[in-house]
Amino acid sequence: MTSVEPPAATAAAPEGPKRRPRRRRRRRTRDERRRGLVALLPQLLTTCNLGAGFFSITLTVSERYDAAALAIFVAALFDIADGRVARMARATSRFGAEYDSIADTVSFGVAPALLAYGAGELHVLGWAGWVLAFSYTAGAALRLARFNVSPGRYRGRFDGLASPAGAGMVLSAVWFGSFLRGVDLPIDLPPLLAGLGVAAIGGLMVSPIPYNSFKELDFRGSYRTTVVMVFILIGLIIEPQVTFFVFGLCYVASGPIGMIWRRRTGRELEEIVREPAETTRATGPDATGSA
Repeated sequence: MTSVEPPAATAAAPEGPKRRPRRRRRRRTRDERRRGLVALLPQLLTTCNLGAGFFSITLTVSERYDAAALAIFVAALFDIADGRVARMARATSRFGAEYDSIADTVSFGVAPALLAYGAGELHVLGWAGWVLAFSYTAGAALRLARFNVSPGRYRGRFDGLASPAGAGMVLSAVWFGSFLRGVDLPIDLPPLLAGLGVAAIGGLMVSPIPYNSFKELDFRGSYRTTVVMVFILIGLIIEPQVTFFVFGLCYVASGPIGMIWRRRTGRELEEIVREPAETTRATGPDATGSA
């Protein structure tokens, strides 16, 4: 009687347990790649900010001042976006903070100064013209360096005028000048006055004057804030060049006026008590968002 040998074990049996670790490794690799792409996105937005600032410089050299101002405005949008994305993705890092400061120095420090130098015809002032323009760049660079060390002393306030806001004041003045020329109003700002104005903005950036950061605005609980924002949006739709300039001028003047008002009324701002480890900044704008 012939004996029937048991069938040999198939090769698939021992492979079952091996496939699970492979699948886990693949999933882990995919998750790591996804996290790497998410962490890279804020740096890509910061690079777009830097590219828009550099593009503004090239447009200023070509004497296309309105387009150069628009490029700075686009850089500010990227500056706002990179900080928001970094916080949402939990991808803040010291490298991102330093890279953001370098990009902001170009987009909101160098580009607006060159725009003011060209559009304001500061070259007619000789060496005084480039010194006044450079004082703006120096103020923006010092403002960003100080923000890296100490974000602010008071809750909901920046120490000094934020660099994107200073750049916004310069580009809004350029757009407002184009509006006046478009409606045949022969009003030309003297180069000396333009130079002193841009230097004053640089001084406000390094000043200790508190400026509202608008980070604590609550549109749901404040009827007054909602009404003001609606009127601003209507003005931007009807005549953006005038509205943007008036709003920028009011914001720049709000710092000194608010400080004088608080001194006369005796009101004080709420100070922030920080731990030593909290004095360094995460990535992102202060204006903006941005510093």
